[in-house]
Amino acid sequence: MRVGVLTGGGDCPGLNAAIRAVVRKCQVGYNDEVIGFLDGWRGVVEDRTVPLDVERCRGILPRGGTILGTSRTNPYTIDDGEARVVATIERLGIDALVAIGGEDTLGVANRLGDKGVPVVGIPKTIDNDLSATDATIGFDTAVQIAAEAIDRLHTTAESHDRVIVCEVMGRHVGWIATYAGIAGGATVILVPEEPFSIDRVCEYLRHRHSSGRFASIVVAAEGAKPLEGTLSVTSGEIDQFGHERLGGIGQTIADEVESRTGYESRVTILGHIQRGGTPSAFDRVLATRFGTAAVDAVHEGAWRQMVALHGTRIERVPIADAVSSLKTLDPELFRSVAEVFFG
Repeated sequence: MRVGVLTGGGDCPGLNAAIRAVVRKCQVGYNDEVIGFLDGWRGVVEDRTVPLDVERCRGILPRGGTILGTSRTNPYTIDDGEARVVATIERLGIDALVAIGGEDTLGVANRLGDKGVPVVGIPKTIDNDLSATDATIGFDTAVQIAAEAIDRLHTTAESHDRVIVCEVMGRHVGWIATYAGIAGGATVILVPEEPFSIDRVCEYLRHRHSSGRFASIVVAAEGAKPLEGTLSVTSGEIDQFGHERLGGIGQTIADEVESRTGYESRVTILGHIQRGGTPSAFDRVLATRFGTAAVDAVHEGAWRQMVALHGTRIERVPIADAVSSLKTLDPELFRSVAEVFFG
């Protein structure tokens, strides 16, 4: 078979591990030929490819990013985008396409599957917001990076008796904020699923400081929303999938905390640091398992299926189920675990 592979959307640690696994399983397990599409769906639209083999993929397991490049290109916002994708696949004689991505990338894959494109999906996103899988490639590493940053922020906050707001990624969900906040011993965790009261945040901080501790860490997801939207911060810019670019809620919270409490406050926005660098051992193993399982799905003709982690098992689910709705934070985890430590 001739198998195509692409990585789309935001980069994350573990993509190269997944590419490597797809290539190795194809060549060693099935004697397939593998073609890599450059820069996500843009490479398919523009017919830009690179041959992949075991030798070319040597040494990429621990590397962050993606050797294929990525983009947020959406073929369905481009004139004749779908037709150009189908034409490229037919011209190159691609028998199967493995799409590695999140909600948007796999959403395109699902629509193309409706047109008869033989596609299998691999879930990746540091936000961990894809339904139908317990974990996605990149999430574990992002949490580890954020938790390590919070550990470091504790020491400088304590040295200066400051409140430090740490803004982490999470447009619509608070998985990173909650996991990293719990692991890092945050005073307050703010997530998109639970609109917050700035008055209550300040109350938590006053309670902590009244006990003789004068340093606090507030972890806020970039999409955290105040009650009634009074402190919302957005850029107004929209990407090709219709998502508004976020950022700035951390600074707003720090300013409000300082003005309301008098506590000196600073903000640290982790941003793309969470997506870069070496993947954790968990993400390397997960990506490898996903990659090999995706190739097995290809050879069994399991089109429009995505490989998923359920407990400790890798199983298959319809891509449509994975992209039908966001996997939001478990309220039980937030209220029964995270909130117990607030203040």
